[in-house]
Amino acid sequence: IFVDLETTGANFVNDRIIEIGIVEVDQHGAREWSSLVNPGREISPFITGLTGIDTPMVASAPSFGQLAGTLQEKLRGRLFIAHNARFDYGFLKHEFKRIGIDFRATSLCTVKLSRKLFPGHHRHSLDTLVARYGIAVGDRHRALADARVLWDLWRRWHELHTEEAIWQAVDL
Repeated sequence: IFVDLETTGANFVNDRIIEIGIVEVDQHGAREWSSLVNPGREISPFITGLTGIDTPMVASAPSFGQLAGTLQEKLRGRLFIAHNARFDYGFLKHEFKRIGIDFRATSLCTVKLSRKLFPGHHRHSLDTLVARYGIAVGDRHRALADARVLWDLWRRWHELHTEEAIWQAVDL
């Protein structure tokens, strides 16, 4: 499951999720899910400038607590794949903790995987990888668009490496 979040800032203790984007992939194909999330606070002009998400957009969105059951169902038993997974996983873990749920998932960081698969490259940011592999992006810094980029990146890496080579590079 490819996951991306947009947040009110970078500190998962103090900041909140404002958007969740997921691309679920299994033997039946790929399915997408996304939602804005009401963080219960104002969104700064900096974050609005980065994501295009402002306070009025999330005012009528569900809270994280209202989405928690759906998220648990989607994430349960799945490999959680994110770019800089520590960030996205940390935010989800803390949001679940705030509502009394102990969230745990096996995670895979595409930054770390990119470094292992392509040690000759020195940059592994999502923008760099998008440019390197010619991946089309609709709305960069929107959760679903970035989750789609991860799914596209995953498929591109499978064109360049064998399945075995990729899973050997995965450090779970």
